[in-house]
Amino acid sequence: MSNKEKGGLLKGEIQYHIQMKKGDVADFVILPGDPGRVEFIADHFDTAELVADNREYKTMTGKYKGRSVSVTSTGIGCPSTAIAVEELANIGAKTLVRMGTSGAMQEYTKAGDKVIATGAVRFEGTSVQYMPIEFPAVASHDMVMALKEAALKAQLAHHVGIVQSKDSFYGQHSPEDMPIAAELLQKWDAWVKGGVLCSEMEAATLFVVGSYRRLRTGAVLLVAGDQATGESLTKDEYQKNMSESVKMILEASLKIEEEDNA
Repeated sequence: MSNKEKGGLLKGEIQYHIQMKKGDVADFVILPGDPGRVEFIADHFDTAELVADNREYKTMTGKYKGRSVSVTSTGIGCPSTAIAVEELANIGAKTLVRMGTSGAMQEYTKAGDKVIATGAVRFEGTSVQYMPIEFPAVASHDMVMALKEAALKAQLAHHVGIVQSKDSFYGQHSPEDMPIAAELLQKWDAWVKGGVLCSEMEAATLFVVGSYRRLRTGAVLLVAGDQATGESLTKDEYQKNMSESVKMILEASLKIEEEDNA
């Protein structure tokens, strides 16, 4: 890519990966991982239209109770998430909230519970190419509080606290099969003892890149299962709970807009 092309990306022209330009997205964007969840999420908007669909990045933009909102999929993992965050920021996104699933890490985080992340363990390799490992991966306080208020109002079972972000799905689910099994198991045990609520694959990089780009960030993670107990949601339970997560984020977006306008 030439220097001229790179400059164009920063000036709000069509972004290389997400294939969008300024005006295509709202300032508030919901970030699922799976492109297949984009239409499901947009079905909760009052209006929505497809804006772009390229690689793992699919976007729909519309309105919810008069508020402009967008949804963009990031794909699985932190590298593709960082690309989405960078390019969305280039074209005017200001608030980015991850909506995903996770695996329970505490006895009291049950399948169907929602976890509002205040911060994330940086057990991934992307955020260290932005900030040294000593830099914390934390969500924006006002976003956390808006999400908590929405969860309380809807009377949803939820938890607020630290989550773990990883790069290897099977490193979590089959750590004993890995060459570094002892290290993986030891760290997992430490995080559980430290009170980490659940495990997922994108939040840490969202928070770190968001901090560097001066964005408001947050994350709502549905606990889809518990590998220690074998507990998991049925398909119907999963759909119902994902819908609750979407509504929770959308209601929080209205609170954020109200505070910004004030």
